Amino acid sequence: MSELALLVATRKGAWIYRSDEAREAWHAGGPHFLGHVIHHLVLDPRDRRTLLAAAKTGHLGPTIFRSTDLGHSWSEASRPPAFPKAAEGETGRAVDHTFWLTPGHPSEPGVWYAGTSPQALFRSEDGGDTWDGVAGFNDNPAYVGKLGGTQDGTPDGAKLHSVIVDPRDANHLYLGMSGGGVHESTDRGESWAKLIDGMEVVAGFDAAQWAFHDPHCVAICPSNPDRLYQQNHCGIYRIDRPSNLWQRIGRAMPAEVGDIGFPIVVHPRDDRTAWVFPMDGTDVWPRTSPGGQPSAYVTRDGGKSWQRQDNGLPRGGAWWTVYRQAMANDALDPVGLYVGTSSGAVWASTDEGESWRPLAEHLPSIYAVETAVLA
Repeated sequence: MSELALLVATRKGAWIYRSDEAREAWHAGGPHFLGHVIHHLVLDPRDRRTLLAAAKTGHLGPTIFRSTDLGHSWSEASRPPAFPKAAEGETGRAVDHTFWLTPGHPSEPGVWYAGTSPQALFRSEDGGDTWDGVAGFNDNPAYVGKLGGTQDGTPDGAKLHSVIVDPRDANHLYLGMSGGGVHESTDRGESWAKLIDGMEVVAGFDAAQWAFHDPHCVAICPSNPDRLYQQNHCGIYRIDRPSNLWQRIGRAMPAEVGDIGFPIVVHPRDDRTAWVFPMDGTDVWPRTSPGGQPSAYVTRDGGKSWQRQDNGLPRGGAWWTVYRQAMANDALDPVGLYVGTSSGAVWASTDEGESWRPLAEHLPSIYAVETAVLA
């Protein structure tokens, strides 16, 4: 096997950690873009050399940086995601930051998708150098005027995230919006349908209205792309296509912990196994670990039951949380799990969550963690 990399995006730059398949010793590279907000750092699995970084910088504003040599050198996208310029005298939309990056289908080398704040979808056909809006979403009358601005009550702004490309079909896409629900396209983004049946919303709002839904993270099962899992503002869900009904599987979580959190990851070879990292979801939403006692939870039966996995994690006084992009897994056997915390630490497990150890500490607040296999 080639090298395994852990791509860590933070509020003040990015770091790349490398290890062999033993995953015992990790070597840090970076910082890259020190001082810049990096929302996402992703390696293209099709060539295993191209990296894209979604950045928000003080002098450049929102942009994309590209590297074709595994981070040894970087260049800025010549045309990063942006809305068309408004006509004179009119107020147009502006991208506050690019939040999410997804490589395209293996049959489409060079294609990438990006989700932004406010909610919009962009596509690149040239490896992330130039970006165009996906008109079937961004200019769709069903969405325009109903999406939040950069500030809609969502901390750090409304976001389009969880852009998923069906591994069987480049035309089949999913996306999530905070807020705005889950949506699906079967024609490469030309048209979209809401996928919200069974999802709950905050009390007092109408669950039939897609704009009131707040999925935090959606993940597709590599071993069974007809199954998706979702961590939502209002619970943990699973859907088995072609059904359009989400089932709230988080009700099986311990009542004292609840089923509110940000990330969810799925096993690369077992569609019954998924992990979450709950946070305190009480009415005031402190966004900390419940009781200051952080833990992952795993289901191995599709959400019928959940088991706590906190061996090695702090047993108290740890008031951090894990953001939606900051939990990842590798594809080794046993599967490795990685979480980046709001307090700037990376925790790793090489036994599918049964035990944890710190991999890195004292980083800026971590926004995203991704794994990658290097060339």
